[in-house]
Amino acid sequence: MAGALATSIYQTLIRRNAVYLTSIFAGAFALEIAYDTSTNRIWDAFNRGRQWKDIKYQYLNQAEEEDDE
Repeated sequence: MAGALATSIYQTLIRRNAVYLTSIFAGAFALEIAYDTSTNRIWDAFNRGRQWKDIKYQYLNQAEEEDDE
């Protein structure tokens, strides 16, 4: 089973240099997007309520109330 999988991977990805490099760059790009997305979600979870996007409405409402006076 493992030998068939290794042969299959070799035949589809590693045999030709252009396909091998393309798969490496595509994999690196996909992993970068996945890493950035996951670290941003972790950061947002740890800092919920302390970021501008979480408290912006409070300041916008205060500015509107001050304009009304």
